[in-house]
Amino acid sequence: MSGLLVYGSYGYTGELIVEDAVERGLDPILAGRNERKLSEQAADSSCEMVAFDLDDRAAVTDALDSVDVVLNCAGPFVETYEPMVEAAIETGTHYLDITGEIDVFQAVAGYDERAAEAGVMLMSGVGFDVVPTDCLAAHLAERLPDATHLALAFKGLADISPGTMKTMLNYAGDGGYVRRDGLLESVPAAYRTRQIDFGSGERSAVTIPWGDVVTGYHTTGIPNIEVYMAAPEPAIWAMRGTRPVAPLLDIGPVKSTLQQVIDTAVTGPGERTRERGRGYVWGEVTDEDGGRAVSRLETPETYRLTVHSSLEIAGRVLDGDAPVGYQTPAGAYGPDLVLELPGVEREDVA
Repeated sequence: MSGLLVYGSYGYTGELIVEDAVERGLDPILAGRNERKLSEQAADSSCEMVAFDLDDRAAVTDALDSVDVVLNCAGPFVETYEPMVEAAIETGTHYLDITGEIDVFQAVAGYDERAAEAGVMLMSGVGFDVVPTDCLAAHLAERLPDATHLALAFKGLADISPGTMKTMLNYAGDGGYVRRDGLLESVPAAYRTRQIDFGSGERSAVTIPWGDVVTGYHTTGIPNIEVYMAAPEPAIWAMRGTRPVAPLLDIGPVKSTLQQVIDTAVTGPGERTRERGRGYVWGEVTDEDGGRAVSRLETPETYRLTVHSSLEIAGRVLDGDAPVGYQTPAGAYGPDLVLELPGVEREDVA
């Protein structure tokens, strides 16, 4: 049996991860609900497979009982993390996922004590959400140890997968979040904008509900955190224009219809985009005395980085490097974890 089980293996990101895992000789077990899709993928990749629904607690436990690590790639993760984490703790299996969902980070962190007692590591966000931003936050915290404010931003998310689009739809009615004085604060969509230089001149960027408002606080202890995404001004105006109708997106029939549209219309970035695209991450910390530090990262395209980072972390866990309890990427492996990934460069700007 393999040490690694990938749940949601036939989804857009899961399939990319499986392909790379096979090339690395990890021999993952493929898992998900759809037996037909699993069978086709297993035949193509020469991997073992197991089909089970997350509503079947006994089946989840049986599947995880035979592996050392489960990598959950099935989003929206707010709908999939709980049975996986519960089974992971019960079976002594380390749990990883590629979420960027704030609710999931908070919920998984709540299992910290139980996971530690079970000798299990729980780590959400082992992809572009949130490995590069978490590592940059930790690096900046080392540069300015008394920092009270952290701002992070990224650009380069040109195309997105169906799973990511569904996750965004799931939270579209909620507006956004920032962290203020250690507490999460709900804010409207496109709450704040600023001009950010990612390395080629200033770009408009807007606040988004990115997972670092949870993970960044856990990693650094910095009590005030905002996360931005580069966006053209018309897109920012459009985001603000959705505020009055945002609650409609939480209505069941509306959400269901939009999910069906996503399934048929959204495919994710193609191979050319993944190979040639680049991601850019910016971070700034300030303290009460006027101190300031700014650093940047340049990375491979976001989904390509997710493949590299998730398997880098899975490999470390399989090798026994798995501090128990709830962990963040930089909290467990340090700010230089991201520099171990191919094609990543870091620059201290100020």
